[in-house]
Amino acid sequence: MIGTTLLLAMLQAPQVDAVRPPAMPAAIASTVGAPGSIAPKHVVAPTDTPVVRPRAVEYSDLYYTRLTIHRWGSYTMIPLFAAEYSVGQNLMRDASPATWMKPAHGVVAGGIGVLFGVNTITGVWNLWESREDPSGRTRRIVHSVMMLAADAGFFATGLLAPERDDEGFTNYSKYLHRERVHRGVAIGSIALSTIGGGMLWFWK
Repeated sequence: MIGTTLLLAMLQAPQVDAVRPPAMPAAIASTVGAPGSIAPKHVVAPTDTPVVRPRAVEYSDLYYTRLTIHRWGSYTMIPLFAAEYSVGQNLMRDASPATWMKPAHGVVAGGIGVLFGVNTITGVWNLWESREDPSGRTRRIVHSVMMLAADAGFFATGLLAPERDDEGFTNYSKYLHRERVHRGVAIGSIALSTIGGGMLWFWK
């Protein structure tokens, strides 16, 4: 009798749904996957990542003044090279060159020396001031190295210049050899400086 009463009470009791876990937000559920499966982990980048901005590099007014002088000097070197080469060729080929040619050759060579002195000072100064600027740094360094090498070449050209009345050049074959070396070093220095100057003209 008691057992029958308990059985009826259980049958008449309200049905209780199974306890369900609280629903996950859609954003989290999409990363978890179906129950019993291993979902891939998604790395979400933080939205507060700091942005690294390039540091501004400021140039002085003197920098641009030196740059203008340097640029105009590089334009001037081409006609000076042409004049020096022409006079030098005549001095080498003519058996009796005009009396004005040798002094003219020296004057033009002196002009090239002054020009390269000014451009060396302005160029090295500006290279130092632009040392913190990464933009175009490789081109600036390559240009500077080439022009400094040309400086050394022109200095060597002057030292190698032969003189017909030098005591050590009574042998004409030795004189001709010295003359050829002088000419070769000069042409090499002109070519090197022209290429280095072209970098300034075309790449600014």
